[in-house]
Amino acid sequence: MISPVIRHIVLAAGILLGSHAALAENRVALVIGQSNYRAVVPLPNPANDAKAVSQMLTESGFEVLTAADLSQNELRAKVGDFAARVAEKGPDTVALVFYAGHGLQIDGENFLVPVDVDPKRETDIPLQAVRLNDILNTLASVPSKTRILLLDSCRNNPFPDISKTAARGLAIVDAKTGAPGTFMSFSTSPGAEAEDGSGANSPYTTALLAVAKEPGLSIEDTFKRVRVAVNKATEGRQTPWDSSSLTDDFRFVGPAVAGPKPASAKKTVDEWKRDLKGKPVEAANELIVADGTDEAYDAFATLYAQTPLGLQARDWLVRHRRMKAWNDAVILNTAAGYRAFSVQFPDSDLTPTARKLEERLRNRPNFVATVATGVGAANAAVSGPAGGSPQPTNASLGPTCPCTTPIVPLKKVDTPKKRVEPDPPKRVDRTPPRRYVDDDVVVVRRPPPRYYEPVPGPRVGIGIGIGVGGGYGGGYGDRGGHQGRSRGGY
Repeated sequence: MISPVIRHIVLAAGILLGSHAALAENRVALVIGQSNYRAVVPLPNPANDAKAVSQMLTESGFEVLTAADLSQNELRAKVGDFAARVAEKGPDTVALVFYAGHGLQIDGENFLVPVDVDPKRETDIPLQAVRLNDILNTLASVPSKTRILLLDSCRNNPFPDISKTAARGLAIVDAKTGAPGTFMSFSTSPGAEAEDGSGANSPYTTALLAVAKEPGLSIEDTFKRVRVAVNKATEGRQTPWDSSSLTDDFRFVGPAVAGPKPASAKKTVDEWKRDLKGKPVEAANELIVADGTDEAYDAFATLYAQTPLGLQARDWLVRHRRMKAWNDAVILNTAAGYRAFSVQFPDSDLTPTARKLEERLRNRPNFVATVATGVGAANAAVSGPAGGSPQPTNASLGPTCPCTTPIVPLKKVDTPKKRVEPDPPKRVDRTPPRRYVDDDVVVVRRPPPRYYEPVPGPRVGIGIGIGVGGGYGGGYGDRGGHQGRSRGGY
């Protein structure tokens, strides 16, 4: 047995080591406690939870910013100010956000609930609350070493106008589809509700305060122990859940371990059955809760099917598989995807929402499904001959996640032949031919006409003038005729 004095010395040494580690990296935390809701019954524990967690984080080397009972605008402003503070500290910064208060899931999205909301219908929540994804995107937009988000926010829905239609708990948030270096912990599993507890703090915060002070624990091991502690305290009714894309080691107390994080091997259902067989039910339950995989729960529920913990494990497994199917439908976001979910889970609390979204999207062209099908077919072609392992696709990998991009072979496209324009017609010189005029003019002079004297006595003479242009008519004798021909000539 270790004496209390030695235990306190070890703990103090661990805290000093944690403070030393904090000097090597910047640590900044934002702690929010939402207790005094105006439209519903206040929550007593979040204010206590926020105060206790702030003290624990300060002892772990964090610079802590605290806030309480925030409205929607105040909550957004606090998150923006915190992101600016992280940016000031630089890229070698651990940024942690702890939130205690109400949280809701509407149409597959998670929302943190400010104290000034008063919704009358589901559509009021996106207008009055704050999207969890907006907070994650704000933190991810600032260069930092590690981002940690701890949510003690999965309590029951307190708003009577929407509690009958909104789904229970929160939806799955997979850190692996976002920016690397993120760790998220939820006070209970997706689709379930957390308890307030009977003490000053919630079961989740109580466990976190105890385990995070143990020196030398990685953050993954810390929250494995948190899961087991909460599961025990609630007799299996509540089990925290986490998701990680961390690439660096983090410890609340004690120096970080350098080097890449070792990958843990995932065991099959049969391997879990061999490991659990013959163990007391409580000991076996601790193992599968700490592991948190579907395979572990499946093996336990099969081996201990007739025990209360075995029945709870089966309920957890069914709910978790349903929430993963719901997450896939929300990511795909097509009428066909929501209809498939409704057919597979006709009696779940998410089915009314699925049918509503199906109706909303029924007339929308199914572009996403077409693209996903095309990528899947292309990956199948890349994987090789029939019977080979198909390449996985993930529809959620979009603009927010550069993690994995499916390999799609490029299709050769025949370049259309260049149109050859015919040669323009040659220009024809339409200038009229030059007329050549002979400068030599030959003038033919006719001999002068002869004049005759008239015969004495009255006589009438008629002369006819003939010319090309017509001459004057009439004249006297031969003279008149010659004059007409001459005037009508040239």
